[in-house]
Amino acid sequence: MGHLRLGSGHLWKGKDHCLCVAMQRVTAQLVAGLIAAVLSLLAEQCWADGGGLSLAERVIWAVNSGGESHVDVHGINFKKDPLEGKLGKASDYGMRLPILRSSPEDQILYQTERYNEDTFGYDVPIREEGDYILVMKYAEVYFAQSQQKVFDVRLNGHVVVKDLDIFERVGHSTAHDEIVPFSIRRGKLSVQGEVSTFNGKLTVEFVKGYYDNPKVCALYVMKGTLEDVPKLQPHPGLEKPEEEEEEEEDSEGGEEGGKKKVPAGSKNRVQSGPRTPNPYAADNSSLMFPILVAFGVFIPTLFCLCRL
Repeated sequence: MGHLRLGSGHLWKGKDHCLCVAMQRVTAQLVAGLIAAVLSLLAEQCWADGGGLSLAERVIWAVNSGGESHVDVHGINFKKDPLEGKLGKASDYGMRLPILRSSPEDQILYQTERYNEDTFGYDVPIREEGDYILVMKYAEVYFAQSQQKVFDVRLNGHVVVKDLDIFERVGHSTAHDEIVPFSIRRGKLSVQGEVSTFNGKLTVEFVKGYYDNPKVCALYVMKGTLEDVPKLQPHPGLEKPEEEEEEEEDSEGGEEGGKKKVPAGSKNRVQSGPRTPNPYAADNSSLMFPILVAFGVFIPTLFCLCRL
């Protein structure tokens, strides 16, 4: 009987050892799988956001409206206008003018344009999720005062630029970029705090208003954030320093019973840029949660099993 009991003890110990080894293998496989999944998600997010790519490589679509193809100083390849002969009218009236704030090599992007007597636009195919930027290039080369050409810009039905008056913004024959960030995640387009269903096509529309015809000189869509967009050259005297604006507001407030004066046309203007946090923005820190759960649950279980 003693030998039988001894043999039974060795048998149970052998079973415990096999069970412990099996649990170790299962735990290692689960943790390895979770780590691989997290690394894959991080890699996909990095790719979707354009990490590691040059500016030209991040651009997925670019058109020189009303003009021929052109490669700018950043390597962005602007294609010839696909609407040529189909919709609207092309104009090279600006070719006779030098464009301020633009490099000499890229003035052509502000000197040609496409306009239409009604609302018109472009369709941009987007197949990958991620954060994107729409950049629209403008220059007023005809009118010499404000309130002569005013229009809106829509992105898949969302008004992203309201009452755009190029002359009022920067003056005559001066480059101006409207920059609109947006994101596409889980089949949804998120732009300036608004969300809608996305079907793989981004429609950029220039909306006919009460003052003349809508137009655009060039535009492109790129992966990335606002910090990735090239800035135009500074224009001395174009905008007042923030300190001067604050002093003027204070003085106006004192003269009119504390009421601040709002410049005409600025009340209804929608500035380019996000107004509220993006509800579909990825938080990479949350991707580590599965790993913490794995280590917090399986490792204590493993130790308990090994001590049986």
